[in-house]
Amino acid sequence: MMTRPTIDPRRRREGIAFLVLFALTIPAANWLIGHAGSMCQPNGPCLVPVAPGLMAPSGVTMIGIALVLRDLVQRRLGVGVSAGAILAGAAISALLAPPALVLASAVAFLLSEAADLAVYTPLARRRLIAAVVASSMAGLVVDSIVFLWLAFGSLDFLAGQIVGKAWMVLLSIPFVAWLRRRDERLGIKPA
Repeated sequence: MMTRPTIDPRRRREGIAFLVLFALTIPAANWLIGHAGSMCQPNGPCLVPVAPGLMAPSGVTMIGIALVLRDLVQRRLGVGVSAGAILAGAAISALLAPPALVLASAVAFLLSEAADLAVYTPLARRRLIAAVVASSMAGLVVDSIVFLWLAFGSLDFLAGQIVGKAWMVLLSIPFVAWLRRRDERLGIKPA
């Protein structure tokens, strides 16, 4: 009789927490883009400043975080769960996005998270921080281009989207570094 390998209970709990947070970024991003910002355009996104003179749709904050959380889901629960979360996230995004943004939201989410997964997976075992940064940067560029083009037919906010998401990724790095050190100290192995 074959037995399944057991997963460290802490790794599983943290993985589930990262998965729930990842799922919550989707409705949060869709809500923010239509309701929160320093200015909201008629028939367009609500905008937030991301650098001096640079604005971006407010959902960028959640998408930057989503890219990092997807990496952490994979680190804790494995590539299979992470891939499933991407597909579920694209479906959730399509269901929860404002009608005018359904296609853009779902397609951008699916493609950006797939790009994130493709870059993160080969790098993660050797250099976690580099893997998170490189994969998130790949994902945020894909997300920005696809979302803006499909949602608004324009890349006017491309620089702002990239900068806004990059800020969120960079702000997460101290937590990822702490998590890596704590995992090493406690002997928690990645999935």
